[in-house]
Amino acid sequence: MRSDTLDYAGMEDAVLADLFRARDSGAVRFIATQNNQRLFRAAWAVLKDGGEAEDAVQSGYLKAFAAIDSFEGRSKLSTWLTRIVINEALTRRRSARRRAPLIGEADALGIESGRSDDRGHPAGQPTPEQHVANVQLQQALEQALSRLPDIYRIVFVLREIEGMTVDEAAVALDILPATVKTRFFRARQMLQAQLASVDRTDLEDFLTFAGAACSSLTDRLLDLMAAQVARARPSFH
Repeated sequence: MRSDTLDYAGMEDAVLADLFRARDSGAVRFIATQNNQRLFRAAWAVLKDGGEAEDAVQSGYLKAFAAIDSFEGRSKLSTWLTRIVINEALTRRRSARRRAPLIGEADALGIESGRSDDRGHPAGQPTPEQHVANVQLQQALEQALSRLPDIYRIVFVLREIEGMTVDEAAVALDILPATVKTRFFRARQMLQAQLASVDRTDLEDFLTFAGAACSSLTDRLLDLMAAQVARARPSFH
């Protein structure tokens, strides 16, 4: 059966994982499209830099390809992928901190992301006034979240922005559910001290990773996957 005729949205995670393992291009595209934004936000919560976060997501997917046999279905496939990407981001952050004395900590950690693309903007065509107000709000959110200690920021992103359950966040972060609850409560307290009032829809628009950016990452993944398969084939002379 052709992959473009399969109903990926109706499949169980175990079936999707099998297709992922088989490098089914349709399954890879579906999984990436469904998870790119969550993984990008999770990586950003660790690295605080858009470009580094995107690289971490790409590397995380490749590591997931290599480790797919270890997926046992005890958690959602999306949660399993989130944990892999978070670990990749943490590894990159540790590496950046080791390099920091040589190149300057601010540059190494990307504390000021300085990104000028449209990832932080909602879809649609807002008025110029709405656009300016939204950009200002997203910048305020990014700055406030950036000031949170790491352990609180990532829990807040996963729970409040991505809507993960306590148990899902605990699995993704490899911590106890009680720890997730405590850190989430503390994160909300600290943010309330920095921001007057933020609507739920404002959080949904935060660091939007969709459209061309999402498609580009997915296309790169498919190219890298195809290259991996080609290298794995035996060559005959």
